[in-house]
Amino acid sequence: MSASATADSSSSSTKGRIRYAPADPTLPKPWRGLVDSSSGYLYFWNPETNVTQYEKPLPSSPPPPMPQREDSPSTATKDSEIYDGDRLQESNAASLDCYQNQEPGPEKVDDEPPYMQISQANQDAGVGLSAEAYRRRHEITVIGANVPIPYITFESTGFPSEILREINQAGFSAPTPIQAQSWPVALQNRDIVAVAKTGSGKTLGYLIPGFIHLKRLSKDARMGPTVLVLSPTRELATQIHEEATKFGKSSRILSACLYGGAPKGPQLRDIDRGVHVVVATPGRLNDILEMKRLNLDQVSYLVLDEADRMLDMGFEPQIRKIVKEIPPTRQTLMYTATWPKEVRKIASDLLVKPVQVNIGSIDELVANKAITQHVEVISHMQKRRRLEQILLSNGPSKYIVFCSTKRMCDQLAGYLDGPFGASAIHGDKSQIERDRVLSEFRSGKSPILVATDVAARGLDIKDIRFVINYDFPTGVEDYVHRIGRTGRAGATGVAYTFFCDQDSKHASDLVKVLEGADQQVPSELRDMASRGGYGTKFRRWASDSSYGHNDHGSSQYRYCPERQDQDSKPQYKNDDHSNYGGNGGDSSGCNPSFSPGPAGDDDGLGNGSRSRSRSPNHNSCKVAPGPDDAWTNAANSSW
Repeated sequence: MSASATADSSSSSTKGRIRYAPADPTLPKPWRGLVDSSSGYLYFWNPETNVTQYEKPLPSSPPPPMPQREDSPSTATKDSEIYDGDRLQESNAASLDCYQNQEPGPEKVDDEPPYMQISQANQDAGVGLSAEAYRRRHEITVIGANVPIPYITFESTGFPSEILREINQAGFSAPTPIQAQSWPVALQNRDIVAVAKTGSGKTLGYLIPGFIHLKRLSKDARMGPTVLVLSPTRELATQIHEEATKFGKSSRILSACLYGGAPKGPQLRDIDRGVHVVVATPGRLNDILEMKRLNLDQVSYLVLDEADRMLDMGFEPQIRKIVKEIPPTRQTLMYTATWPKEVRKIASDLLVKPVQVNIGSIDELVANKAITQHVEVISHMQKRRRLEQILLSNGPSKYIVFCSTKRMCDQLAGYLDGPFGASAIHGDKSQIERDRVLSEFRSGKSPILVATDVAARGLDIKDIRFVINYDFPTGVEDYVHRIGRTGRAGATGVAYTFFCDQDSKHASDLVKVLEGADQQVPSELRDMASRGGYGTKFRRWASDSSYGHNDHGSSQYRYCPERQDQDSKPQYKNDDHSNYGGNGGDSSGCNPSFSPGPAGDDDGLGNGSRSRSRSPNHNSCKVAPGPDDAWTNAANSSW
């Protein structure tokens, strides 16, 4: 269907939201591609005849039909009510060809924003590559019929100008791989299974298509939400809500966040005012549905974020109950970091002919290669001393320290709070306490966050540099997600892990994860794996454990025999993390020796007997002043 218009029909408001589409060399002259930024529509304009039309003027074979859901009738829809994803795909393909052949890009208009210009960062991200070359570079694999090519640049997406403006202000230079490939699929109203590691940009991967979906339908927010996002934890839910608020503000998109551990009153008031987007944890959403305070009849865009985690937490019955309240003609997007059989089963039940987008390998658990992983095989009694050394040698930064129990989490946070500034977060904390702790952590007031696995997934704070696994988790899946709190959004990170005898059953799996991420594997860990998970014995005063790493990342540990009976204090240096231990020397020329402490110190936190034998040379072992006096003082006072 084509629509004609004359110059008399254009208004100043229309001019403000119309911009040129990327150059398409297949268009016959003088036709130009235009994008309506308010709706995302692509259409074509002939400047000589002043005619505009939705259909591409160049005759070509028709695009493949949109897959129809078996459970939904095929109904005729007005062209003005659909997002023309196929035509934008053609425009994107032409843009790729244009870059590849070094042809001139679209002519620059007076108000062309900065994101229309190609930067070095865009080139590094893959601009100029063919679609297949881009997929190979970023390890993208796709499964499905007629999968559209990725959007390599923001200008090729055809997103409304207000959304592109928000993206530009956020400082993004190019789409992440999961965004580049999932956006064109989502804009075709197709179901998606996206398998990608945490920190890959998946939140905007589903929010922005959801916003365009909203603008297309223009449903009354007072009658219920159109977009529903389910999240496993309240931390992740609040972060998704913050992103939805930030990037949807200019589009006047209203959102609400529903999660447990907080009063229902304010959340119900948000719903009553009318919302386009609801972000919720399954438990709280079911509670509100049972109260008959929310209607999901208008939901046509459903997102399951961190689906694997929701299943691990036992939310499958609640998820299925919620889905029964949503019309079957919905579009469903499922994002997961792993692809076990349980996730495959629920995907096959809830999604219709989905396109699967994989970033990296899905056959095995793969850690983010941007994270340097140090695994240290030590005894339980040595953990606290080693933790102190890591904190002091790396200096002030943001750290997450993971513990296996709530009690240990509180005890360790209490121990570290005085000298360093630490707070604890776990399932027994009220929502007010959790919000306060996260706020202090983000601001740097409390730079060390001691957490149980409640924060292992969903916590998205961009400047976390270090993750320390004080206790090893119950499996390597949680290990990968724990360390994934650092190295996010293109940044690098460092993860330290204490591995004890009781963790030996995970040795083989951990070796595979380390090797898959091209990390050094400590010889002790490899030996433990080769013995079928049987642990090793530790000497009282010395160990072959990897207290430190040499310049090649292998473990090393030396001690002074004449100082075995002294509870000596090590001499620390604020060096790079590759020298966090074993490279600093004392006056005798020996590397520091670490005592596990008296036998009464049974929890590694000094909660048993606090008596210590002091070395005659104790004062000479104080930490030399470093770049941050507070951490230096902590070093000298924590002993």
